[in-house]
Amino acid sequence: MKALWFHPKSHSGWSKKQSPSTRRSKLLTATDHRSSIHDRYVEAGRKIQALANVTKNYPTKTKALADAAYFFRKAKRSK
Repeated sequence: MKALWFHPKSHSGWSKKQSPSTRRSKLLTATDHRSSIHDRYVEAGRKIQALANVTKNYPTKTKALADAAYFFRKAKRSK
């Protein structure tokens, strides 16, 4: 079930039914290409964590949190 008040600024095409590599590449593609790679990782992590914070669907929440943790780890390493 989608939260009725959650309206992201851009749509990435992320879906819980996709493989992790597909989900993550779509999120990274939806970020601002003019930013540094560190900033893009942080932006992608924040985008998907926003979805995890508002969803009531448990599988969506777990996959979104896993993707957010992945991007935050990548951001920490790229600094």
